[in-house]
Amino acid sequence: MAEENELDGYVKIDRYNAVKIERIASHYSEILSDLGEDPSRDGLLKTPERVAKALQFLTHGYDLKPHEILKSAMFKEEYSQMVVVKDIEVYSMCEHHLLPFFGKAHVAYIPNGHIVGLSKIPRVVEAYARRLQVQERLTNEIRDCIQETLQPMGVAVVIECKHLCMSMRGIQKQNSVTTTSAFTGAFANERTRAEFLRLITASLD
Repeated sequence: MAEENELDGYVKIDRYNAVKIERIASHYSEILSDLGEDPSRDGLLKTPERVAKALQFLTHGYDLKPHEILKSAMFKEEYSQMVVVKDIEVYSMCEHHLLPFFGKAHVAYIPNGHIVGLSKIPRVVEAYARRLQVQERLTNEIRDCIQETLQPMGVAVVIECKHLCMSMRGIQKQNSVTTTSAFTGAFANERTRAEFLRLITASLD
């Protein structure tokens, strides 16, 4: 379903699965009632549909094929030094409480005959992040996708995120940050790994 909203000459086109939206929205009407709300009041009339659309957008990674994203822009190149893409914004949903976690991903690989278009690495991060996730699995999936597709000499992934399931509920520690890492190949070498960590923390200023 394509939905067009025109305002001041700007046309926004959103695409959703109408059947899934209707089904998910119907459940949220019941949830609002169970929470003690009145889903028929003005402020909540369209909330179930809005939530359904938001969830479909936040989990659109299930419709993406990360390996194919990389394959679409692979090039033969005799470059064998580290390629680092850092500070990639991450927005995902914790599969345990359906609350967001967000932060940054830092990804590096050492080519072995092939490089990939730089924009494809953030797209791979996005493809896995836009699913119900845990940060540990997200880190491994990004690493494995790049390793399996490019067959580089090594891959490194570090993700730093804040989890609303920790800051809004439960332990309620607002300033805690979770860091996960995953390495393959050449990054098992302490010197190579140290160079990667230095590069992702360095400032160009």
